[in-house]
Amino acid sequence: MAKNKSSYQRNFPVTWEQFHRDSRALAWRLLDTKKKWDRIIAVARGGLIPAAIIARELDIHYVDTVCISSYTLMHRRELSILKRVTEFKDRGDRYLIIDDLVDTGKTGKAVRDMIPGAYFATVYAKPDGRPMVDTFITEVSQDTWVLFPWDSEITSNFV
Repeated sequence: MAKNKSSYQRNFPVTWEQFHRDSRALAWRLLDTKKKWDRIIAVARGGLIPAAIIARELDIHYVDTVCISSYTLMHRRELSILKRVTEFKDRGDRYLIIDDLVDTGKTGKAVRDMIPGAYFATVYAKPDGRPMVDTFITEVSQDTWVLFPWDSEITSNFV
């Protein structure tokens, strides 16, 4: 069943400054793993900004995207893969997938199916999606809408 506006009980507003701090914290956590990645795969659109920050912090110059659409504003809809990873090789063991949030895990599963060996990191995670990611910075409850800074102009439509 698709979630709609009434399914969210609270908002978690994130400022640009907080998102930058949390993205850098994720980069530092990734550095602590001592793993070496050849490329970052950003899950567009939400993963583009943290991927840029993390690519700089980890000195990774190759950034690709996978484009998956599953929301229209706050309304969850059928998952649609708009662009797959280009130049994919092997299992992807040296690929780092970055997204802003793992919610239900459906997007995460789709990306994991594409690149089974990749390391998957998100800035924020909800309980239903946590099994899909290897690491994250902040957990938020399932009934919370994360209000990202790029969503700020449409706040009147939310919870």
